[in-house]
Amino acid sequence: MGKRWRPWAILLFVGFGLIGWAASRQLGHEPLVYDDEQKGLKKQIIIYFSHVVAENTPKGLAAQKFAELVEQKTNGRVKVEVFPNGSLYSDGEELDALLRGDVQMIAPSFSKVTELIPEWQVLDLPFLFRDDEHVRCVLTGKVGVELLQMLEAKGIKGLAFWSNGFKQMMGTNRPLIKPDDFRGLRFRIMPSEVIEKQFRLLGGEPVAVSFDRVYQELEQHKFDGQENTISNIYSKGFYKFQPYITISDHGYLGYVVMMNQSFWDHLPKDIQRSIEEAMAEATHWNWKQSTEQNEQELRQLERRGGVHLYMLSEMDKKKWKQTFTPLYEEFTRQFGSKLLNEVKQSCE
Repeated sequence: MGKRWRPWAILLFVGFGLIGWAASRQLGHEPLVYDDEQKGLKKQIIIYFSHVVAENTPKGLAAQKFAELVEQKTNGRVKVEVFPNGSLYSDGEELDALLRGDVQMIAPSFSKVTELIPEWQVLDLPFLFRDDEHVRCVLTGKVGVELLQMLEAKGIKGLAFWSNGFKQMMGTNRPLIKPDDFRGLRFRIMPSEVIEKQFRLLGGEPVAVSFDRVYQELEQHKFDGQENTISNIYSKGFYKFQPYITISDHGYLGYVVMMNQSFWDHLPKDIQRSIEEAMAEATHWNWKQSTEQNEQELRQLERRGGVHLYMLSEMDKKKWKQTFTPLYEEFTRQFGSKLLNEVKQSCE
C-alpha cells in the first residue's frame, strides 16, 4: 500500500507549485514591469569622451557641441559625457585607455598618434601648411581619408579631424626671432620625434611634458620656452610666465577624434548614422570657431600689459625653414615622398 500524504505536505506542495507558476508567468510569458524612468536608463548608451584641454578652447567647445548634437539626434538614447582638462586621463594615458576600452572617445593631438603610426609624423613637420584653408583641404580630403584608414588596423575608428590652429613660439626672458635665439634654452614639447628634432636643430633642449602639467611646471620655472596655439596660451594663462610671443605659424596643432572600434561596431546602425551626422556638424563648427577664437584672443593678448608680441618676418621664416630642411630629408628617407607630396599639393 502506498504512502499517504499528510494534509500539511499537500498544502506545502501546492504552495510551491503556485509560486513556481507565478514566477514562470512573470519571467517566461509576461514581461517584467518597469516604470518609464527605468526604461529610459536601460536603453541609454553612455559614451565617455576624455580630452586634456580647457572647456573654453576650440576642442573643448567642439566636444560639448558634439555631445549636445548627439543627444538631440538620438532623442536622448545616447549621452556623451565629456571629461575636459585631463580630469579622466592625461594625454599620456588616454590612448591606452581607449585601446583598453576604459573610455570610448578621445581627441588626441597628431603627435600622440605617431606612437602608433609613424607616418603621421608628416603632420608635425614645421611649415608644412600654408594657411588654414590648406589644412582644411588636406584633412577633409583624400589625405585625411587615407590617414583615418590607417587607424583601423590599430582597433580605432577615426571619426574626424578638429582644429586648434597654428602654433606660435613663446619665451620666458627674450623674444625668439632668429634660430640662434633658441640656443641653450629648455623647451617644453609634446611627445613627438619630429618636434624634438625641430628644437634640437634650433639649438634648444626639448623636454616632453604632458599638457596637464605645463602650467605647474611653468610656475616652477622648469623650462624657458614652448610652442602653442593662441587659444591654449590665452585660456591656460601661459602668457603670465612666458610673455614673449612670436607669431610664427610654424606648426599646426590639430586633433583626431577617435572611438574604440569594438565599441563602435556594437552600436546599432541608426545610432552610428546619428553620431556621424553630429560629428560632421560639430567638425564644421569647430573649424570656424578655431579660426575666430585664435584671432579674437590674439587681439586680447595685444591689449594685455606685459605681453610682448612679435611677427616673424618672411626673411626670418626663410632662415627657420632652411634650419628645418634635414627634417624633410629624413622623413622622405623613412617613408618616401608620396604622402608628403600629397599634403603639399592639396588645393594648389
